[in-house]
Amino acid sequence: MDGATATLDEPVRVTDRAARRILKIVAGEPDGTALRVSVSGGGCSGFQYGFDLTRERAEDDIVIERAGATVLIDPVSLEYMAGSEIDFVDSLMGQSFQIRNPNATASCGCGTSFSL
Repeated sequence: MDGATATLDEPVRVTDRAARRILKIVAGEPDGTALRVSVSGGGCSGFQYGFDLTRERAEDDIVIERAGATVLIDPVSLEYMAGSEIDFVDSLMGQSFQIRNPNATASCGCGTSFSL
């Protein structure tokens, strides 16, 4: 793991590994493309994370920049993700973004859904 948990100045932390992967993903996209991370109802455990590329930003989006990469989170999703860390993992099981969420009381094996 490469760092500490999120702070008040940084409500959700993006690791260096995640930032490098985001930069690699958006390299072929138009300038200003960012990774939007969201939370919605559904998934195995009640809530699920969504990952989308976008150039659109809302006025109330939380903008997190790390090593040249930009992550956008809407205020409602931030309520469920506050204090989380977004990382990128490359293991024998595959490659994926993973969110370590201190608010989650349970998560499923796929790593993309959780419950509170």
